[in-house]
Amino acid sequence: MSAYRLMRKPWKGSHALPRWTAASKACRLPTRLSSIGSLLLLFLGAGAAGGCATVNPGQVGVLWRASSGTQSKTYGEGLHTLSPWNDMYVYDLRSMSRDELLDVIAVNGLGIKLDTSVRYHLTPGEVVALQQEIGPQYYKTIIEPVLRSEARRVLGRYTPEEIYSTKRDLIEREIREGLRAKIEGKHITLEAVLIRNVELPETIRRAIDQKLAAEQDVLRMKYVIQVSQAVAEQRRIEAQGIADYNNTVAASLSAPMLEYERIQELNRLAGSTNTKTVVIGPGAGGTPVLLSTPAASSSR
Repeated sequence: MSAYRLMRKPWKGSHALPRWTAASKACRLPTRLSSIGSLLLLFLGAGAAGGCATVNPGQVGVLWRASSGTQSKTYGEGLHTLSPWNDMYVYDLRSMSRDELLDVIAVNGLGIKLDTSVRYHLTPGEVVALQQEIGPQYYKTIIEPVLRSEARRVLGRYTPEEIYSTKRDLIEREIREGLRAKIEGKHITLEAVLIRNVELPETIRRAIDQKLAAEQDVLRMKYVIQVSQAVAEQRRIEAQGIADYNNTVAASLSAPMLEYERIQELNRLAGSTNTKTVVIGPGAGGTPVLLSTPAASSSR
């Protein structure tokens, strides 16, 4: 439990109240004074029979006095003495989590079970107000009924498939925002609402799984097609680039230019040290040409 009422622990040796022993008739007190003394002894004995309250780490205590009610001062960690007619209520200020199994109905009327978790903590400076306005059972009084109401309201707008797979994050956010708005001003800070599991009828769950698997196959095939189209486009661009290059070169190769390049290549071939004799076929004038390398001429 996040808050509890402490049981008082009696001090050792205080189980029995002190008793008066009369010494003699001369020592007897008047009846009225004797009654006052007895009452005083009763209160002193009750105080001695009181106990102590322990506030553990991360907790805070709220004291209720029989004479003045809830105190505005809170008590921190440690051991505190407590009179038997007073009560100490201890609240946990750390983050807390509660699991809830929610029965909801989807938009098509199908019943669904949600396994959820709620994380929350108390606002430290408002614990006294929480004690006065709501009390230690604040979770069952405030959080639990509002959570169930918001879950039914939100999930009633979605299909089982959306609840099971595609829109779980959105549903969590809508429930969290709705719950936070409803408990605002109740001295409780909401941290998160998590949907851990969605329980559907077996036939519905199997049909959804099959549909999701088919959608994944379609997405995979679309990806394969996109990759193939990208490869084909890349090759088309490469071929277009080669064709454009050839067209550019072909446009610059006139007949005189080709003849000039032919003559330059023949000169380079004739000057090669490995060439003995080069015979060239008919040129532009139709006259055969015989070229000999300088090395071959000097050896003659």
